Amino acid sequence: MNDNVIKNQEIQFLDWGKIKYNKAWHSQREMFDENVSLKSQKKRSFNKFVFCEHYPVITLGKSGHRDNLLINTSILEKKNIEYVEIDRGGDITFHGPGQIVGYPIFDLDNFDMGLKKYVWTIEQIIINVLLTYDIKAERSIGASGVWLDVGTPKERKICALGIKSSRFVTMHGFAFNVTTDLSNFSLINPCGFINKGVTSMEKELGYAPDINEVKKRIKEQVSTLFVQPLH
Repeated sequence: MNDNVIKNQEIQFLDWGKIKYNKAWHSQREMFDENVSLKSQKKRSFNKFVFCEHYPVITLGKSGHRDNLLINTSILEKKNIEYVEIDRGGDITFHGPGQIVGYPIFDLDNFDMGLKKYVWTIEQIIINVLLTYDIKAERSIGASGVWLDVGTPKERKICALGIKSSRFVTMHGFAFNVTTDLSNFSLINPCGFINKGVTSMEKELGYAPDINEVKKRIKEQVSTLFVQPLH
């Protein structure tokens, strides 16, 4: 980034509610392209954090394998589940109601942050939020996202992560299972794994937490972990 441009650490939070995947993807790309353009012109970039939930959809990342979709698309259509191949990293995953999806459209230079630290920070946000509900979560070596009981036969993922970046501007993000219908994950090898399970906050807690309260705690962690004192 041009040293003459003051780093913008303001984060604007948006909530798109329940939205079809392709509509959200299109809106994301518009914001992403605008931010990359601003940065290339050495103008002040922005940081927007989008919350949403998607109608049932299975997405396959650019490095994913179609073999990890365990049924054909005609069956998906009967189940009213969309299938979309997209431009994020990662393999295959399911999105649906009860899952908090977070899309940070950030310029990481605003936070003096590289991509590795960015991924670590997103994971840490979810780990910290889960801890406020007395759920101990952690990272799994060789796999992105947030997991429970790592290294045991019960290892299971509660939050998937897949991003895209250009000039250190990010898009896509995370999918955090809060009250998600986990049966839909049986239609895929989640994130390409055949020997690891998935879970949700509702399954772990034995009750359905308030999704807006979970979003509030995510916002608090985003503001705490991203915004650093300017030097």
